[in-house]
Amino acid sequence: MRAGRVRAARLAALLVAALLAVPVLAACVGDDTAGDPWDGQRPDALTVATGGSTGIYHAYGTAVAQVLEDRYDVPVEVAETGGSVENLQSLDDGTAQVAFSAADAARDAVAGEGEFDEPLDLRALARVYDDFLHLVVPADSNVRSIDQLRGRRVSLGAPRSGTALIAHRLLAAADVPAADLSDARLGLDASLEALRAGEIDAFFWSGGLRTPGLTALADEVPVRLVPLGDLVEEVRSRYGSGYRHGIVPEGMYGSSRVVETLAVPNFLMVRSDMPDAEARTLVSTLFDARGQIATQVPSAANLDRVRAIFTDPVELHPGALRYYRDTKD
Repeated sequence: MRAGRVRAARLAALLVAALLAVPVLAACVGDDTAGDPWDGQRPDALTVATGGSTGIYHAYGTAVAQVLEDRYDVPVEVAETGGSVENLQSLDDGTAQVAFSAADAARDAVAGEGEFDEPLDLRALARVYDDFLHLVVPADSNVRSIDQLRGRRVSLGAPRSGTALIAHRLLAAADVPAADLSDARLGLDASLEALRAGEIDAFFWSGGLRTPGLTALADEVPVRLVPLGDLVEEVRSRYGSGYRHGIVPEGMYGSSRVVETLAVPNFLMVRSDMPDAEARTLVSTLFDARGQIATQVPSAANLDRVRAIFTDPVELHPGALRYYRDTKD
């Protein structure tokens, strides 16, 4: 009798365990999105708006695209562009889904100021790294300050680029009318070639350290950076606190000294209507693959959870915000 009761109790326990396991098993079998970071909303393809082929935007975008393709089999087009303003407009018109932008251009976009006729409904995924303003001249040039650009052939950057935006602001802060110089309006790639050929006397470039194309130029032609640090406070007072003092270290691009300049953060931007799961997965990928990306783009090593959330006045996308909250220490 006692053995029979024991067997019955064991059978009852097994039956209860089996019944409890059924919903769990059904959930695992029936939910195709279980373990899917995209929550069933994986994009068919993505276009990332970057910049010129020799700049960091393009290198960073290419590295991120490779990770997305390898990990998730998502085809990614890396679009070469004129820079920040064009990138943000590409997001707005839907020709790009992800874009790099300097913070000042992003601020203008969401406010509907400057190059933007009306506010754009955009959000940030992360502050990724900081740009440094380069005013590049041949090493033997007698240009030692921004006011000595008057009457010279200078590229202020490609139209609709972040470089052109900041270059014009620097000239205004220095009381140097843009009309006092001959603006070649070239992107980075063309500026490098024009300086190499002696077709321009100087060019502005806003980019991370170190910019591949400028490193290659300095290996061929001795160049020098003109200090811009004395203009930072005036630029900040006129255009906002997003700008800060920056330093280009000694040895960079062959420099024999530290060069003080202006720095501005870069954001990775998307439209506000991007699905939350998609935005979260993009941010997660940035951080999970940071080491891999940094082997190709050293600036990627600067990605930091603490600083990444500081995208004011651009709001973080809710999906990005969810990532930062979920991974908070």
